[in-house]
Amino acid sequence: MLLAVLAVIAGLLLLTFAADQFVSSASIVARALGMSPLLIGMLIIGFGTSTPEIFVSVNAAWQGNPGLALGNAYGSNIINVAVILGLTALLAPIAVQSAVVRREIPLLLAATALTLALVYHDGHLGRNDGVMLLVMFLFVMGWSIRQGMNGRNDPLAREIELEVGAPQEGRQLVVQIIWLLVGLALLILSSRILVWGAVHIAQALGLSDLVIGLTIVAIGTSLPELASSLVAVRKGEHDLVLGNIIGSNLFNTLIVAGLTVVISPVMASAELLRRDLPVMAALTLVLLLVALSSPGRSRRIGRLEGGVLLSSYVAYLAWILVSLG
Repeated sequence: MLLAVLAVIAGLLLLTFAADQFVSSASIVARALGMSPLLIGMLIIGFGTSTPEIFVSVNAAWQGNPGLALGNAYGSNIINVAVILGLTALLAPIAVQSAVVRREIPLLLAATALTLALVYHDGHLGRNDGVMLLVMFLFVMGWSIRQGMNGRNDPLAREIELEVGAPQEGRQLVVQIIWLLVGLALLILSSRILVWGAVHIAQALGLSDLVIGLTIVAIGTSLPELASSLVAVRKGEHDLVLGNIIGSNLFNTLIVAGLTVVISPVMASAELLRRDLPVMAALTLVLLLVALSSPGRSRRIGRLEGGVLLSSYVAYLAWILVSLG
């Protein structure tokens, strides 16, 4: 048990470092290759902040623990909105200025609705369902590429350009490519360590893989989003905060869950159907409401909304604890 706990802690620390390095280097390399700042934000950073969820869930599915994999994907979505957005809004009210970000939220709502339709249809997520999620992911990527090429004057593009900086070349670029590969290797290694520890903790405590995925693993894999959001809000890059959260949730809902069930189909547990999926869907709807309809406040997510979101996560954790008896 002690070794499993140490493995989880070490895996989370290494995963956080690897994801941060991977995102930073990938963004710099993409900038050097001529990719627009907005496209970097929508694809590279969106994908990069979800790499912990992707690697952990794929590893869990390969090892025959799809419950942990789905719990990680859906639990991360809940944490991104309730905890990360809630906390950043408490620290500094978030002004929603980017038209691209506002258009991404309905896409996230559509992806969530598709997930609910597939799960509640027969209580099962199979390979065909996973393929449907991945097809929608390809559609979202095509839309993102189009927006990234056409939205150069969007506020989000300016924030990303400041974050990434000027294009690098020569020896500096070679160094970033090396760090990109190192980050990728560490992501693979740390995800395997984390999954091993999480599975052994679940077995030792008699908990389901789903609960461990929704709590310990999801909190850990969301640390890169938390770190990047806190840094962005400190710099006043509000659209980058919201863009990271929406992009990460889109990736989790479509590619993380999609790959999971393509590798290892899973029957939805009663808890997932009556507790976790409704909470994820409700928070996605709340995100749409607070970001798109803030009358008289120029679309700001304020401290009141942040407090409500954080409180909702405390209530959700209490619900999980009560369900454990």
